[in-house]
Amino acid sequence: MVLRNGSLGQRNASRNKKIIDLSGNWPHLYAVDAARIRIVTEIKRRQVIRAGTTVEQMVRAIADMIVTGLFVPGERMDEVSLAARFDVSRTPVREALRELGAMGLVDREPNRSAVVANVTEAYLHSMFEAMSELEAICARLSAERMTVDERRSLELEHRASAKLVHAGAEESYAAHNTEFHTRLYRGAHNEHIFELVTQTRARLAPFRRAQFRLPGRLAKSYDEHDVIVTAIMRGDVAAAGQAAYSHVAIVSDASITFATAKNA
Repeated sequence: MVLRNGSLGQRNASRNKKIIDLSGNWPHLYAVDAARIRIVTEIKRRQVIRAGTTVEQMVRAIADMIVTGLFVPGERMDEVSLAARFDVSRTPVREALRELGAMGLVDREPNRSAVVANVTEAYLHSMFEAMSELEAICARLSAERMTVDERRSLELEHRASAKLVHAGAEESYAAHNTEFHTRLYRGAHNEHIFELVTQTRARLAPFRRAQFRLPGRLAKSYDEHDVIVTAIMRGDVAAAGQAAYSHVAIVSDASITFATAKNA
């Protein structure tokens, strides 16, 4: 009996040892599986980013072509030709055309090809008028609500952009300009206003970029930004709002001047 109990105890100990050894592998197996999951997730994430960037780049490129007159009002936007031009399938082309339609640059009718829209000067004035009011609201609220860190970051970014102006770096300054105004929108600390102003800006984006092709516009834009930043740093609500409104009004004139001159 003693031997049997001893044998039974040994067998149970052996089984327990096996269980312990097996469970000891779980952390390693879990780590391997988790690593695999992370790798697959990262690959999928990168694929999504690449796909999104492709559409975004196409929207920007086609919009610039429309604004600069390479595509004229009424011209048919053939999906096959565009896919070949950008070396993509027709799916991202359709998505790009859909976004351009939402921006008012392309007209689309059921069962018909998209065509370049006729963006009138009156229509542009209307959109820029709305943009001026929204930007003025954001600047006023930013002067009142921006944190110390937000004000400092705005000022530092603005000062750093002087190098882009001196270098005549139109594309880089255009990117800075977008970030500068986004800081104003965020500084208002009002999500509803942020949504409205970003939606309106998206529709005007190609025309706002076009202004920087005019001689001397980079330096003038910098000076206008400087007035806005100074007012916000001082907490001058009225001056900030007026400076932002005047800035967008000038942007409107510059953008429309370019958009109408390219067809002259």
